[in-house]
Amino acid sequence: MNSYVYRKPDNLVELFETAVELFPHNRLFGNKSADGKSLQWMTYKEIGERVDNLRAGLASLGVGKDDAVGIIANNRPEWAIAAFAVYGRQARFIPMYEAELVKIWHYIVSDSDVKVLLVSKPEIYEKVKDFPGKIKSLEKIILIDGQGPDTMAALELTGKNNPVPSIQPGPHDTAVLIYTSGTTGDPKGVLLSHGNLTHCARSGYHLYPELDENARSLSILPWAHSYGQTAELYNWLQFGGSIGFMEKVDTLGADLALVKPSFLIAVPRVFHKIYDGIRAKMNEEGGLKLKLFLLAEETVRKKRRFAEQGRSDLITNLKFSILDKIVFEKIRQRFGGRLQGALTASATMNPEIAQFFFDIGIPVYDCYGLTETSPAVTMNCSAAYRLGSVGQPVERVHVVIDNNVVEEGASDGEIIVYGPNVMQGYHNKPEETKSVMTEDGGFRTGDRGRFDKDGFLYITGRIKEQFKLENGKYVFPASIEEDIRLISYVASAMIFGEGKPYTICLVYPDIDVITKYASDNNLSNGPEKLVNSKEIRDLISNEIVKHLKPKYGGYEIPRKFIFLDEDFSLENNMLTQTMKLRRTVIVEQFKNEIEALYA
Repeated sequence: MNSYVYRKPDNLVELFETAVELFPHNRLFGNKSADGKSLQWMTYKEIGERVDNLRAGLASLGVGKDDAVGIIANNRPEWAIAAFAVYGRQARFIPMYEAELVKIWHYIVSDSDVKVLLVSKPEIYEKVKDFPGKIKSLEKIILIDGQGPDTMAALELTGKNNPVPSIQPGPHDTAVLIYTSGTTGDPKGVLLSHGNLTHCARSGYHLYPELDENARSLSILPWAHSYGQTAELYNWLQFGGSIGFMEKVDTLGADLALVKPSFLIAVPRVFHKIYDGIRAKMNEEGGLKLKLFLLAEETVRKKRRFAEQGRSDLITNLKFSILDKIVFEKIRQRFGGRLQGALTASATMNPEIAQFFFDIGIPVYDCYGLTETSPAVTMNCSAAYRLGSVGQPVERVHVVIDNNVVEEGASDGEIIVYGPNVMQGYHNKPEETKSVMTEDGGFRTGDRGRFDKDGFLYITGRIKEQFKLENGKYVFPASIEEDIRLISYVASAMIFGEGKPYTICLVYPDIDVITKYASDNNLSNGPEKLVNSKEIRDLISNEIVKHLKPKYGGYEIPRKFIFLDEDFSLENNMLTQTMKLRRTVIVEQFKNEIEALYA
């Protein structure tokens, strides 16, 4: 347990109840209507009443201090209602993903001693209905959808008829156990306190004074992860904002148009994909539209250069004003027309793409954190940002760069974090907790980074993911992979070369893009034929090498390639829930193909 003194509000119950008191009639959550054409809103007061009812319902089931209540559900109003009801009982909330293996649910429910488990729908209930007979702690499964016995509706009705006041936990009381997907081994339950989470929500809000009661988010990222929880759910309560829900990834465009967010909590991939789509569409349409787009880009770059010199040019400003309305306004409308900015994490935005969105009036601010830090460590914001960096440390967080654990002469080192955001530890794993904590309470992130002269942090690699080639040179694959994915022909990529004479790359092509290329060049269609086509493989291999040459050393650029006919995904266990590559799983899956390239 750390020794930091927390500031008010220092627990999530007080945070939520204060929001209900201050903003009772504000819209809080918006669900898509049955016809998909409108949003059905619930106010802070309405959500508050349901939290009161469910809290009392949980009390009737014997849920009390430090008991664990689990939930398997995507983001929805009931997710938040359950969370705040659990917190009001001084109990622990254990969120799990719907898109998860049954054996992982079983492990988490068992490891965290879940007493009551809420599940979103009958399909999931069928997969877990036998858990109570197999897991000693589990007493009850509650179905969120539907009516009748053992449903959330019935539990809320019980609570409404037998009200129980909330209990405000202390800042050091555990609020959630968030299980990290992990690239190897069993998931680790990260113990995060009320003080951890309220600190992170507050520190983020203090950097964004432009957020107010009119702010609206489209909920894209899962609340089962600490980033979605603190940056969106808990943060939005502080200023009375509203949150609409994305239905699914495939409906993102329509959901943006319907919800009309003013600010997004997202990951770079969202903006990279949109950027690639804009580029592809402009190139495909060609003609006047492409000329106007390129002219608009050239004009905004010129306008920016003048601004950097403290100058202004009337003709450039006039030209930009016209082109902004003709070109960039149409792009902004794709985001709903109200988007003022976005916060992204999990990887650093490509600086060129970030600059593009800044130029068109949608600034995207990179931040950095981990589940173990609740997660905020550093953050860019409108008052202080530097493209390519992940920002400066947030309030009351101290970051140290340890050069002792990297190769001699390196200009970077391991990032160590101190502050009220640092976890309480890993549940039931004292040795693993000890291995990542310093004696003076710092958390060793496993990430490499460096500060510039103004205190902006740059991520330079991941210690656990870096590998050494046969010649002794180190390779940091994540940044190379991120750059490769910017190539329109590529959907996914992984770099390998541990102990080998050179690097290779596993590539899954973007099927839509290569299909279009094949059609334009009279090649045989069909995904399987295209992936195995020598012309397509040579095209992608050459594009990757050409794209990487200006930025990377020759030893970092892959010499050989394996082309995949299936993408890395949750379903094939090659991605974690936070979309990180499970490298050991992938290497094992393709070990014969990999070894063949080095034969």
